[in-house]
Amino acid sequence: MINIESIEPKMIANNLMPSEPVHPGTLLKEEIEYRGISQKQLAQQISVSYTVLNEILNGKRPISTDYALYLEAALGIDAQLWIQMQADYNLQVAKNDNKVIQHIRNIRKIAAVL
Repeated sequence: MINIESIEPKMIANNLMPSEPVHPGTLLKEEIEYRGISQKQLAQQISVSYTVLNEILNGKRPISTDYALYLEAALGIDAQLWIQMQADYNLQVAKNDNKVIQHIRNIRKIAAVL
């Protein structure tokens, strides 16, 4: 019998994370391609510049709360979903950032002493 406490947390199905974080812009890009909407059309529909939308679709800019609401109005996809995907992406990126990891280790060392 396997003791679950001896299993690496990353190996438990509910804890699995993609090896590469997926920016929600990638999923948005797939969605508009599926619907046959061009980037230019969507940018005009939600009243943002093509450049801004393109940066979101290519993972160079986050989906802000405002943009999530614009996308909800244009595509009918709940703004909360876009915001949650962006938050999950941000968390995954931070957990893979060596500077953040080292800072967390330092905090834990200090907290262990207190």
